[in-house]
Amino acid sequence: MNALDLARWQFAATASLHFLFVALTLGLVFFVASTQTKYVRTGDETYGRAARFWGSLYAINYAVGIATGLVMEFEIGLNWSGLSRLTGDVFGAPLALETLIAFVLESTLLGMWLFGWGRLNKKLHLALIWGVAATALLSAFWVMVSNSFLQHPVGYVLDSDGTARLTDFGALLTNSALWFALAHTVFAAMLTGGMFVAGVSAWHLRRRVQDNAELFRRSLRTGLHTALVGMFFTMGFGYAQFGPLADNQPTKLAGGHNAIERQAEMVAKFGPGDYIPSGIVSVALGVMIMVANLLFLILLAARVLAIRDTIIKRRWARPMLWLLTALIPVPFLTAICGWIVREEGRQPWAVYGLLKTADAVSPMGDGVLLASTVGFTALVVVLVTVDWWLLARKARRGPGDEFLPQPLPEREEISV
Repeated sequence: MNALDLARWQFAATASLHFLFVALTLGLVFFVASTQTKYVRTGDETYGRAARFWGSLYAINYAVGIATGLVMEFEIGLNWSGLSRLTGDVFGAPLALETLIAFVLESTLLGMWLFGWGRLNKKLHLALIWGVAATALLSAFWVMVSNSFLQHPVGYVLDSDGTARLTDFGALLTNSALWFALAHTVFAAMLTGGMFVAGVSAWHLRRRVQDNAELFRRSLRTGLHTALVGMFFTMGFGYAQFGPLADNQPTKLAGGHNAIERQAEMVAKFGPGDYIPSGIVSVALGVMIMVANLLFLILLAARVLAIRDTIIKRRWARPMLWLLTALIPVPFLTAICGWIVREEGRQPWAVYGLLKTADAVSPMGDGVLLASTVGFTALVVVLVTVDWWLLARKARRGPGDEFLPQPLPEREEISV
């Protein structure tokens, strides 16, 4: 493998593993916020315990996921100097905003929420978790703004030295490659979070343990509803992307008259080469669509069975609880398939039609890249393993031993 192959494999491995954290974090935070909202409105302690339990799982995933994001920032700087040199003025600005939001504002609000249980006014404390949710959404938005520029570069001019200079920030925000993809990603995260909640709840309900049975019954119903809505809109916005995709990246579809024309245009402009993506893109797209349709039907059936707790009370329906637990990894796998379609389908371009991936890689020796690939990939794999071990350990134990601080006496509650 040469330097280009090593750099691509390194980023593919670490980015796909990092997205496992992102999907669960973004999907789980809105569930926690809505559950705590019910607690503040009703005063029902079941919702309060549910918010603390799911919030502790969210915090574990967020804390470990931050480290994997840092690894990717190092990789962009070390391995892709050509990308930074040519398009850094355009590509870097949204990423800088994302860094400020994710590593400063979001982390600060989350820390205040974690240690504010019983110490802050309930409404102020609720506002904090909604602030975390809003900043998580903003973080995803700015990442997708940067990524959409790579998919369909707009809002720039090339200076005399060949570097891209940002001239229209509004064009980045109205990029035709942005909004459908952003909605698709957010609802896919919603599906992931809902599936995780439903699967963990189903595991506890299968054990027929009376402790926290009501908590998990409510969580199961809400998780299924969340996952079903997320699945529906994920599919809808996924199909909606085919229109802009045919105009912006017809080669990604790997067939049809437009792809043949664009291949000829690319050869005339950039010289001989294969500008049609590899077959893995079609495979990933097919797997994603097939699994999505099947999962939608399963979630629909489970949601119907959960309306009157049939899924819990009737023996013939209880295997669905086992199935829901077994399906927890599926949204993560389909998310990786989606990432393959979007990123591998752009090849051989780092910035579509503007900068080839081969020209974006840093001039580094194969040995250095091999060492960093092994090191970074091993680090991220360890972090993923630790994260899932901690999540599984906490999920199995259930509510009651959260690391979140215990409430203070009422008289010591801080208002503002």
